[in-house]
Amino acid sequence: MTQKYRYCAVGLFALSMACAASSAQATSTYAQTKYPIVFAHGMTGFDNIGPIEYWYGIPADLRKNGATVYVTQESAFNSSELRGEQLLAQVEDIMAITGARKVNLIGHSHGNQSIRYVAGVRPDLIASATSVSGPTKGSDVADLIQGVSDVGGPGLTKLVTSIVNAAGKIIGFLSGDAKLPQDSYAGLQSLNSKGAAIFNAKFPGGVPATACGEGAYVANGVRYYSWSGVGQIYNLLDPADYGLSISALAFAGKPNDGLVGQCSSHLGQVIRDNYPMNHLHTVNQVLGLVGLGANPVSLYRVHANRLKTAGL
Repeated sequence: MTQKYRYCAVGLFALSMACAASSAQATSTYAQTKYPIVFAHGMTGFDNIGPIEYWYGIPADLRKNGATVYVTQESAFNSSELRGEQLLAQVEDIMAITGARKVNLIGHSHGNQSIRYVAGVRPDLIASATSVSGPTKGSDVADLIQGVSDVGGPGLTKLVTSIVNAAGKIIGFLSGDAKLPQDSYAGLQSLNSKGAAIFNAKFPGGVPATACGEGAYVANGVRYYSWSGVGQIYNLLDPADYGLSISALAFAGKPNDGLVGQCSSHLGQVIRDNYPMNHLHTVNQVLGLVGLGANPVSLYRVHANRLKTAGL
């Protein structure tokens, strides 16, 4: 069954039955993992805004195939640690609702750091942590923006961050949680190479020791997985593809998905790092316009079965 955390967590047990009753019946058990699957979105993200889901069509497919899925919401812009604390609070509530001993975390983009934070501070609660297009070792785009900020000085930085923070508050308002704190500069410092290195030193689980290798498959009892794509323009009708083709210039020709480098996306067991998808396509955005040969929804279904087979 799929639940949106915010509504199901209020009142915890009192609302858990109502949330369960609203879920559609599964038609197979292919994705029926032992532990619930919990999604954590990336920077600029949300759970849903009206009918638009961040994880477009993915929770419904997993539900149809027997999985129990929760979609969380963190600050659209903030530090890895603060967003991780927000996710941890929701994980604890989800476990109270379900009675599950553990959960399987899946994080997209900056959600990589959110799930790793939770796995690092409470490994006893986490069966697996899967990064999708996550900047484990930072993003060249963040490095470029940081460099511009440093040159521009405090005045420009304050102006730009105030605008971006306002955008974050709008996202929070539209998705039903306007009180989430927004700090785009803290988010930027978390995702540049320096900030990522500091975070990795604190939370090394699954982080590769080499530039483009795999990390430990299991750390502190948590299984780590990752996958990502490369390239930017796969669907001429998808406006985001054009924006990602511009941001990709920051990588100076190195393989990337528009926001994250191919090697930086590695965490734990690398399932694949060159799917024909850009950064947004791996969450089936924008609105499923992902191009021929790409089926991101099936990746999550197959991964759920992988977790199921592993006893997770």
